Amino acid sequence: MSDAIDQQLARLKSQLGPLAARFDADLLETCTSTSAVLSERALAGAPSGSVLWAIEQTAGRGRRGRVWVARPGASLTFSLLWRFAPGVRLSGLSLAVGLAVACALERLGARGLALKWPNDIWLNGRKLGGILIELQQSGGRTAALIGIGLNIKAPQAGDVIDQPVAGLDESGVTTCDAGGVLAAVLAELATVLDGFAAAGFAPFRDQWQARHALQDEAVRLIDDTGEAEGICRGVDAEGALMLERNGTLVRVLGGDVSLRRPA
Repeated sequence: MSDAIDQQLARLKSQLGPLAARFDADLLETCTSTSAVLSERALAGAPSGSVLWAIEQTAGRGRRGRVWVARPGASLTFSLLWRFAPGVRLSGLSLAVGLAVACALERLGARGLALKWPNDIWLNGRKLGGILIELQQSGGRTAALIGIGLNIKAPQAGDVIDQPVAGLDESGVTTCDAGGVLAAVLAELATVLDGFAAAGFAPFRDQWQARHALQDEAVRLIDDTGEAEGICRGVDAEGALMLERNGTLVRVLGGDVSLRRPA
């Protein structure tokens, strides 16, 4: 298997071209969670741009304690370590990352993509992928562990899924090769994360808003304190959700929050 892994990494480097110098990629046949393993490497001093890609995850993590289903050949799961300089505000980072993923897939020919606050990628109203970002603080600097999972094929009927799901193979992309998709996503992330580090989420707001899945729809917001309903009015320049309740706009920051259509 090591020869096959070496070949895939060499192909990824070739697909990235000049950008390959900005990423230090590793591929594992199987691991518990790419973010958990990369977190350990980050604490040991792994450089910004480190990428851990797994063919199979046995304990992938999603938001609110959910498990991310990742079958060999049916998904792309990876984590990226990105170190930010002191003073960089990270509000809206998950939205900027989601936008980068959507733009990369659109460049590959995908159609019908949308973004759901704060970290989901939809295809024709069904979940195609998700993002989970964890932060580490050290010496005044912040390291972001950016975990990304995409369904290449929709999960099987026997998998435990709590919402409608989709596969990238339904989107019209020119390639469903996981390595090719990863190269396209990393290339877009390099551009977006550089821009985010310089100016925050504000320059990306309009692009994100143009892909907003629930704009002006009735929604239900769920967090640890309970539930609230309102009209989704998009996001502000820092990536906060603007929820209209009884004629008043309420600003909702990211965190352990779930946004859904009413039952």
